[in-house]
Amino acid sequence: MDQLIICLVCLLVSPGQKFKIMKPSPNLLSPENHALVLIDFEGQMAFATKSISITELRTNVAIVAGASQIFKVPTIVTTVAEDSFAGPVFPEIEEFYPQASSGYIDRTSMNTWEDEAAYKAITGTGKQKLVLAGLWTGVCIVGPALSALSEGFDVFVITDACGDVSAEAHERAIQRMVHAGVKPITSVQYILELQRDWARTETYVAVTDLMKKYGAGYGLGIQYAHKMIKH
Repeated sequence: MDQLIICLVCLLVSPGQKFKIMKPSPNLLSPENHALVLIDFEGQMAFATKSISITELRTNVAIVAGASQIFKVPTIVTTVAEDSFAGPVFPEIEEFYPQASSGYIDRTSMNTWEDEAAYKAITGTGKQKLVLAGLWTGVCIVGPALSALSEGFDVFVITDACGDVSAEAHERAIQRMVHAGVKPITSVQYILELQRDWARTETYVAVTDLMKKYGAGYGLGIQYAHKMIKH
């Protein structure tokens, strides 16, 4: 059947006209071309975060973590002084990446890139594109983002799944990274860029269910559409 369709398309192309296959940009994220690093989503770090509401931050983190699980993206979860200072990770991360089976990497260094175990885990994925999210933007995200850039990695930061002690601190950190070559994206942009096509039925239900739960107004829109289509 596929060969028949291709032949019919070829017949519609006029003589001498080249049939061009549409290809997505290599600058786009796909489930296969990147690794995700979730950094220091812990209570102590969240208590002082003021650039975004904790409710919105937790929602966005859930979308990111859920998306990476749905699309089987290599994901590293790292913490800082979990038992002695910063405390456990957000429940939204534990939901998708339980600590007992996910091997969180606990550090003492503020820059994840300077921790040997974390560095080996991240570079060991073999992915040239790295997507980062975490607390705080100006310290725990700037450090690994600039360090990865210096080693030739293509770095993305999910800006609405990051936060800092003030809006000023967050914005200056994002500005600094963008000037250096980091690519800013958002949590919803992340999951939709991975889905890319609603005809991808193998992930359609999981993605729409995740957005119904965590996607705020967009999620309500999906719920509404699914309900009304039945009528």
